[in-house]
Order: sequence, then structure tokens, then C-alpha cells
Amino acid sequence: MSLLRSLQSRMFLASALLTVVSIGVAIYLVGVRVNREVEDALQRDIVATGALVDQLRTTRAETFAMMARLVGDAPKLKAAVDTNDPPTVQDVAGDYREQLRAHRLIITNRSGQVLAHVGGAADETRRLAASPATAIALGGRDGFAIVPVDDGLLQLFTVPIALGVERPDVLGSLIVGFLLDDTLAAELKSLTGSDLAFGLDGRILASTLPADHLERVGSLLTAVRPQNVTLGGEEFVALARPLAPGTGGSSASAAAVILRSRTDQVRFLNEINSELAVTAVLGVLLATLLSFGVARTITRPLAAITRVMKDVATTGDLTRKITSGSARRWHDEDAQILASTFNTLTESIVRFQREGAQKERLSSLGRLSTVIAHEVRNPLMIIKAALRPLRLPAPDPEALREAVTDIEHEVARLNRVVNEVLDFARPIRFELGPTAVNDLCRESASAAQAAPGVPVRLELASDVPVIRSDTERLRQALVNLIVNARQAVDVHTAPARVAPGGVAALSGPEACVTVSTRTEPDAVTIIIADPGRGIDPADLPRIFDPYFTTKRGGTGLGLPIARNVVEGLGGTLTVLSTVGRGTEIRIDLPRTSGDSSV
Repeated sequence: MSLLRSLQSRMFLASALLTVVSIGVAIYLVGVRVNREVEDALQRDIVATGALVDQLRTTRAETFAMMARLVGDAPKLKAAVDTNDPPTVQDVAGDYREQLRAHRLIITNRSGQVLAHVGGAADETRRLAASPATAIALGGRDGFAIVPVDDGLLQLFTVPIALGVERPDVLGSLIVGFLLDDTLAAELKSLTGSDLAFGLDGRILASTLPADHLERVGSLLTAVRPQNVTLGGEEFVALARPLAPGTGGSSASAAAVILRSRTDQVRFLNEINSELAVTAVLGVLLATLLSFGVARTITRPLAAITRVMKDVATTGDLTRKITSGSARRWHDEDAQILASTFNTLTESIVRFQREGAQKERLSSLGRLSTVIAHEVRNPLMIIKAALRPLRLPAPDPEALREAVTDIEHEVARLNRVVNEVLDFARPIRFELGPTAVNDLCRESASAAQAAPGVPVRLELASDVPVIRSDTERLRQALVNLIVNARQAVDVHTAPARVAPGGVAALSGPEACVTVSTRTEPDAVTIIIADPGRGIDPADLPRIFDPYFTTKRGGTGLGLPIARNVVEGLGGTLTVLSTVGRGTEIRIDLPRTSGDSSV
């Protein structure tokens, strides 16, 4: 995977993945914990509500049972029932019903015949009087039952009406009924905050819920544990609580269903989950940005070092340095130490190269003695021959003029040879200052075209900056290189017109020497290209050897001196040539030259 080959990418992916996983796990655990706590709270609430309903039911049943016993033991009621006269008993029944605040009150004789009743229809009264609970009361014991009626469930409390204590004589029974209806369900809802429903045998007879929900709620009458249920798009937790253990009949299946709404809790959970999701997204984005920033902060210094090393490997230039990142906000001490060590090594290499070049120049003087002797001997012989006419008593004026011209020409030639040897052998002293590279190229091209030959075309980039260098030394080197390039082009090539300023401009496909400039990240490049004969591959490795030349009358010091100047200014000079296609000389100059001699 190419993405993982970069140190920055690996650090970014590792830190981002670690952060995202940490945030995701934390958000997940918080969400699970919140959901569990809310669900547990709902379970506790519904169980607590069920306990409260049980307590209310028990207290209510005990109160009603005690009140029924007190009324059943009243002498006035016993006397009325003993008469077995319905009108007499009916007069008493109304008073006791008001005292008990019962919904139903029925009085029977010892045979179960109804003597009086208050509340309810006649058919319902006969059915209640015939219930098993009434038979229990006529047998001398208290009875209890829950029976369905038209307006809800009726809790029946039956007590015997008897004379005597040791061996009581049962005169009849008192049946008291209290309704579990919609009104009671609404009162309990106001106390508990939960909806309630009363039912029997899978059928809801009273509740605080709409009628279209009753069938679904009826199936919950036997739920012994809290269950989640949806009614009309609203979620509830439901719990069934038995209304009584039952003593007979169908009382054992009577139950109350408590329904606690989950809508508010679900809405709260949804809001919490949404906020957690937004927090997770923001956290992941922030973590990703921070991871990217940290990765770049750590790897950027290393990337700068790696980039310079790649340039060194590509160009073979061992003098390149790593620029200091002083303008950056964050600094990496280890990277700075590595960069300083690398720069120290390059400086040592530069120093060794210069010292080696100086030693090579000095040692080459010995090898060049024969060449120098040859170059000096020929002019001296010409001068000696030219002096012969001067020894005559009356030299011919024309011969005298010709001898003086030859002597002057050969003296100039000797002076040129001596200057080139000195320039090559002695250290070059540089005078650094602002150098406009494009202007320097224009001036050098103009000076190189003083002699007849092919034109020079300029292709100068507009963004070339002013550098710090030795303008005069560079001009001499450029003029020398441009002159060599013009001489390498076929002398029979038709010249082009000359533009204002002394620089030739091509108006057609004529051959010419091209001088171009461009800007590199850390340097300015000058390229001198000619479409000439090119350099023989066998001669190319020797072109920088002093006094090696293939030109007639040349000294072979032009290219070595030019390279000494360029390298002394901290730059590089390279030559690429193809026989029959031409030669390209590339000069790379640093924007700032720090040395003044070489």
C-alpha cells in the first residue's frame, strides 16, 4: 500500500485511528450506560407504582371489610332482618348505604332471598345475591368476590347477620359492593402518574385509556413482569397486579394493569443519543485535524531533510545544504541536530573539494610545464626572428614596421598565456554583491558577439531574482562560454539580423546559440546551448583538464577557469553534449554565495 509508505501518513492514520476508536468506544459506553439507567429507572418506577396500587387496594379492601362487619353486627339491622319483612329492611338499608358510601348494598334472609337492595338493577341484584360469596356469608363466614358489572368491576364484601356468639344463629347476609370504575382509575392516575386499567378474564372493564386500546391491554392482564408495549404510537411499560387472591368464582383472574409512558424517556434518550452522535462527529473531526497537524509537525522537518537528500542522490551535488526552518511555529530539536550534522558534512565536503581542486591546480602546473614551454617558445622564436632586421644599420621601414607588429602580437600572446596560467593556479578572490542574472546574460551575450559569428538568442525567465554573487567574474566566465559555443557552430551558418542593444535575434530557422535562465527552489540556472558539432565522447571526460583543447590556437584553460569561478561561487557547471546535435552547458548558482575566495 503506497499510502503507508510515508511516515507522515502512517503517523496520521495511527493517531487518527486511535483517537477515533477511543472516542467511539467512550461514546458507545456512555450511550449504553444512559440507556440502561433510563430503562432501569422506568422499571423501578413501574414496580414502585405497582406496589403503591397493591397498598391502596389492600388498605381499601380492609377498610371496606371492617365497615361491612360493623354494619352487619348492628342491632338495628339484626332486628329488621329478623322480621323478614322487606319494607322494614328496605327502610334500614338506605341509611346504611349512606354510611358506607357503597355503590351496592344488598340484604338477604337466611335462605338467600333478597329483603332489600340499594343501587343496581333487579337482575344484577339477584345475580349478586346468588354469588358464591353470599353462600359463604350465610354459612357464617366473611366472603369476598370481584364480579363484572355494566360500569366496571364490583368488589363484593359479604358478612353474616347473626345472633349470638358461641353458636350464632345466622339471620341473613349483608352484601356491600364498591366499584372499580373509570372514576377510580382516574383518581389513581392522578396519584401515581400512570395509566390504569381494571379487567377480568382478558377483558378490560374500566380504564383511563381510549377504547381502541382496551383489546391490546386486555392481553396484558396476566403479565407478571414489566413489558414494553406500543399503543397508538406511544410506548408504555406495562405491569399487571392481581386485585385479590379470590375466594371463588372468577375473582382470581381479576387484575389491574399499570401502564407507565416511555415517550418522555424515549424522547430524552433520542436527544441524548443525537447529542452523543454530534459530539462523536465533532470529536472525530477535531481528532483528525489534530492528528494531521501533529503528523505534519513531526514529519515536516524530516521531509525537508529527505527532499535535500533526494536532490543530492539525483544530481550528485554533495554541496547542497538543508535550509533552517526558523520561520516555522514548531521546532523539532532532533531534526535540527540532524540537519546541522548534514550541513556540517556538506561543508566539509565543499572544503575538501576546494582544497583538492587547489592541490590539483598546483600539481597540474608541473604537468603543464612542457605545454607552457611550448606556448612560450614559439612566440620567443618569432620575436627573435623579428629582431634580425632591427640589427641592420639601415633597416627597411616596411620590414621594421612588420617586425614591430609581430613582436607586439607575440608579446600580447605571451601575456595572455601568463594571465590564464595565473588565473588558473592562484586562488580566486571574489567581490560579492547584488547580481541581476538576466542583465548579466544580456551584457555577456552582447560582449561575446563583438566578433563575427552566429547570433545569440536570449530566453530569460521573468521571475529570476537578484542574487548575491561576483558580477565581473561571472561575466568573464559567461563571455568565455558563449564565445566557445559560437565557435562550435558551423561558421558558414547564415547570420541573423541584430536587434537593438547588440543582441542578435532570429527571424527564421537560422542556427544560433541560446542563453536561457530559470528559477529553481534554491538556485538560479543559466543554460548555454548551441547546435554545433558537439564533443566527441572520448574527449568529454577531459574537457576540464587544464591545457586540453581541440581548437587550433587555444590554451585549453577557458573551461577549467570558468568551472573554478562557478564552483568558487558555490555553484555547479555541467556539460551535456551529443555529436552532431550540439552542446548544453548548465550553470546552477545559489541565491547567496557565502565565500569570498577559492
